[in-house]
Amino acid sequence: MTIFLSSLVFASTDAMTIDKADYVVVKKAERKLYLYRGSEILKTYRIALGKQPDGHKSREGDSRTPEGIYTLDWRNPNSKFYRSIHVSYPSKSDHRDARERGDSPGGAIMIHGQPTSWIEKTKLLFNQDDWTEGCIAVQDHEMDEIWEAVEDGTPIEIIP
Repeated sequence: MTIFLSSLVFASTDAMTIDKADYVVVKKAERKLYLYRGSEILKTYRIALGKQPDGHKSREGDSRTPEGIYTLDWRNPNSKFYRSIHVSYPSKSDHRDARERGDSPGGAIMIHGQPTSWIEKTKLLFNQDDWTEGCIAVQDHEMDEIWEAVEDGTPIEIIP
């Protein structure tokens, strides 16, 4: 029991030791999220993306993860997924492009952990690797690290 508890304390403390990131990069093709401070990679995470990961998000409901430079602008500690940090999609140009096509660009793109519902977690066991509606998902303990390492206002670049 003591070993288990000390492991939990260690994991929690370990999450606090990551330096603050000043830039986040998501490489969709690699299914990786990188936390940067200057030119140094602080940490790398394996991610899941939207169910239709190829291409830039262009409309609500397309299950794509956007591409471009955005900002991590606010967070939700009580979302339906374990913690979430909002990506500032859609930009003005995303709005304009969608409007020209007669579409809604969608929104609520987040970096988040796993579903908080056990039913939804169970569904993931039988699902494909990319399972979100356009968000960027990590494991819950990784979301704790990202949550501590990233301040609101941090730029995020999402590349194909």
